[in-house]
Amino acid sequence: MAKLLYQGHGSLRIIARDGRVIYLDPYAGGGYDRPADIVLVTHGHSDHNKVELLTQNKGCEIITYREALAGGRHNRFLFDGIEIEATEARNLTHNIKACVGFIIALDGVRVYCSGDTSKTKQMQELANREIDYALFCGDGIFNMGLKEAAQCARMVKAKHNIVIHVSLRALFDLSKAQKWDAPDKLIIQPGEEIELT
Repeated sequence: MAKLLYQGHGSLRIIARDGRVIYLDPYAGGGYDRPADIVLVTHGHSDHNKVELLTQNKGCEIITYREALAGGRHNRFLFDGIEIEATEARNLTHNIKACVGFIIALDGVRVYCSGDTSKTKQMQELANREIDYALFCGDGIFNMGLKEAAQCARMVKAKHNIVIHVSLRALFDLSKAQKWDAPDKLIIQPGEEIELT
């Protein structure tokens, strides 16, 4: 089964059942030892796009917000059973035309990564997508805070809700995550890996 490693801040690594490796917003923490097959970058800020941290397998696909928004729409990408879909994202410093979230579908599981965002119109529609794991930012400085992130979790209706990107100065803030009033909350700390079921 697929596994998700939370590296800290907004950085994640997902390993599919067949061993393919997906990195999202490489920047923080450890766990960059596995060569990448797919790299996803939600926007251009330096704390989300350190692709140079990674080694890449031959044929590695890098999808940034530019490819995700090519043609003025939120695009989908299919890689032999792994589907990547760009979603709306925006906040005080990110225009909706230069920032995305992603839905990653693999091994029978759907993972929604909000990216740096506040509430978007599309989140209401995501309730129909049967999301298994939804990861929301919650720093409350440039992005939505914990209260708005909890509202978004109630809109998306994922089976498991995870708050990330809760501190601008540290990989994670456990005390903030514990205060997050979201349904079906799952707290994952940097360096912790979970099985996606």
